[in-house]
Amino acid sequence: MSDGANGQILNVTDLHTYFPIKSRGLIPRTIGQVKAVDGIDLALASSETLGLVGESGSGKTTAARSILRLVEPTSGQIELDGQDITHLNSSAMVKVRRKAQMIFQDPYTALNPRHTVGGIIAAPFRVQKVEPPGGVRAAVMELMERVGLNPEHFNRYPNEFSGGQRQRIGIARAIALRPRLIVCDEPVSALDVSIQAQILNLLKDLQREFGIAYLFVAHDLSVVRQVSHRVAVMYLGHIVETASQEVIYAAPLHPYTHSLLSAIPIPDPAQQKKRNRILLQGDLPSPINPPSGCVFRTRCFQAQEKCAAEIPPLVELEPGHKVACHFPIAKPPESVVVSTTEEDEAVMAARRDSGPVDSGAMPH
Repeated sequence: MSDGANGQILNVTDLHTYFPIKSRGLIPRTIGQVKAVDGIDLALASSETLGLVGESGSGKTTAARSILRLVEPTSGQIELDGQDITHLNSSAMVKVRRKAQMIFQDPYTALNPRHTVGGIIAAPFRVQKVEPPGGVRAAVMELMERVGLNPEHFNRYPNEFSGGQRQRIGIARAIALRPRLIVCDEPVSALDVSIQAQILNLLKDLQREFGIAYLFVAHDLSVVRQVSHRVAVMYLGHIVETASQEVIYAAPLHPYTHSLLSAIPIPDPAQQKKRNRILLQGDLPSPINPPSGCVFRTRCFQAQEKCAAEIPPLVELEPGHKVACHFPIAKPPESVVVSTTEEDEAVMAARRDSGPVDSGAMPH
């Protein structure tokens, strides 16, 4: 197969995914919309991993599912391997599934407990009516061995395996037909740390071997740093910053990216104690009624009048580094605190007593 324009496997343009809110009564009518994804652009090349990060409720999982048409987008354009798949019907999408697959977050619910491991991994061959050389059973056993499973367990059921083994089953199913793109929806968040490293190494090995492009959705920025070539930061349905992995972690420009990076725990206790923590005000705004102008302005320590009046476009300030912010910064001011909640006040009291405190989690 040939790549699409400019060697890209995936091109997403102005993607919107809204969910209608219906009134109660005999004749329900639409009274509002949940703007889960509100106009994003993404591009992904062969053998590249794009990390899509953001706190819970940012819309990253909905965006990933919309790209694969598991959730129907409201508008926009999705090109996969040079083919516009935005409006394909269900039968035409079956063929597209050979090019694009998904690894789901929860390995316990992603597998049918009534099917054997062999039957689960063989499903893509059966659905796509593909007869591999040597037969399906031989191909499935080869796949099991490739992802680190014992081929002798062909007839066992998912409940007989650990979480890491179940995720390997899901990976084997995803790569069965050698797809061009795999969407990884937080594939290691439900696993132990030691198992996470094994799964991440497996994904990187498969990428080198088969040239697969990954859209890697995650909230753990330390995991994204290990696997991604580029990173896109998402907030309330919008992409607010995108750059190479090295630039995002070393020289971010958007205040939200600064706040996310400040939440990553540092293994060294001495450095952890000295670091500055950016505490954001309140929770993520409702996607039903997002703030005017910049959607991040209600929690931003850089916000000014212009931020409420104008939507900042995603512009390229440096080669390969795009930011949607009226007032981007290379370094936030010392000891940034934008907080009014009792919980955050308690955190600040602890900081006064023992230095900076970090929960090790992303801001909520």
